[in-house]
Amino acid sequence: MTTLKAKDYTTDQDVRWCPGCGDYAVLAAVRKALPVIGGAKENQVFVSGIGCAARFPYYMETYGMHSIHGRAPAFATGIKLANPQLDVWLVSGDGDLLSIGGNHTMHAMRRNVGIRILLLNNRIYGLTKGQYSPTSEVGKITKSTPMGSIDEPVMPLALALAAECSFVARCLDIDAKPLGAIMERAAGHAGTAFVEVLQDCNIFNHQAWFHASQKDTRPANTLQLVHGDPMIFGVDSERCIIRSQDGLGVANVADVDAADIVVHDETNRTQAFELATMRYPDFPEPLGVLYVNADRPMYEAACEDQVARAKADRPADLQALVHGPETWQVT
Repeated sequence: MTTLKAKDYTTDQDVRWCPGCGDYAVLAAVRKALPVIGGAKENQVFVSGIGCAARFPYYMETYGMHSIHGRAPAFATGIKLANPQLDVWLVSGDGDLLSIGGNHTMHAMRRNVGIRILLLNNRIYGLTKGQYSPTSEVGKITKSTPMGSIDEPVMPLALALAAECSFVARCLDIDAKPLGAIMERAAGHAGTAFVEVLQDCNIFNHQAWFHASQKDTRPANTLQLVHGDPMIFGVDSERCIIRSQDGLGVANVADVDAADIVVHDETNRTQAFELATMRYPDFPEPLGVLYVNADRPMYEAACEDQVARAKADRPADLQALVHGPETWQVT
C-alpha cells in the first residue's frame, strides 16, 4: 500500500484566506495528521458549513462537501449513516456551528455519531466582516455591537459536555504538534469527537487568544492537561489547581500540600465540566483532552441494528405491501 504524505492531501486550489489567518495552521496540521492516522483518501470526507473555515473541503484532496449555513452537522450525520465505513470530518467556525447551527451541533453530539468536529473559534464573524459571534466576550465592540456586547458567551466545551459528547478536547491553532496528536486520538475514537481550536482572526479580532498563545503570556494563562498528572502551570510551574468548597480554585504550589493539587482524570465528566467552565482571567485556559468516554454506543451502529431487526421481523415483499390490508379503493 502506498504511504501517503501531507502533499498527497493538497489540492490544486489556491488557498484563499487572509494572510496570518489561523486556518492555514489548522489546514497544515490536518494534512500532516491524516497520513499518520492512515486510511484511504477515498474513505475520508470533509464537510463544512458557511464561513471562512468552510473553504476547508476545497483544500483537502479527499471527498468533501461545502454545505449550507449551520447544517454541516446534519450533512455529516447523513453521510456517516449512509456509509459508516467513511471517516467523516466536520470543519467550521464558532458562528456557523454555535449560532444557526447550534441545534444540529448539539444533537450530533447527543446522538454520538461517529464524526470528528473541528470547531475553529476566533470569537468573531469573519466572512461577513466582523460582527460579534456566540463566543465573543462581554463588552466586545464590533460592527453589530458598537456599544459592546451584553451577551454572555457560549462555552463550547461546556456545551459539548452537557450534550454528553464522548470526546472533548481543546488546542491552539499554532500548536501543530499537540493539534496533530489530538486529531490522531479523535480519529481513533468510536463516537463524536469534538475539538475546539482557539484561533486568531488578524483582520477582525486580532489577538483574541494572545493571552494563551504568546510565548511571554502563555505559561501563566494556560493549563496543559495530561491524564494522570497534577494540574500545575505557570512560568516556573508555581501555580496549581486545587479543590475548594466552591469547586476548583487556583493556588500557589508552595502554599498547598501535593495531595491537594487536582489530578487530571479525562474519564471524569464532572471534573471535565468544571474545567470547561473555568473563565479567564480568574483561571487559566485548559488545553488538551478534557474528557473521553469510550463506552457510549455509537449512533450509526444502533441504526444499522434497528434496520436489520426491522428486515428480519418484516420480510420485504413489495407486492404484499402494495396490495396489503392497509389499502382502499376510490370509486
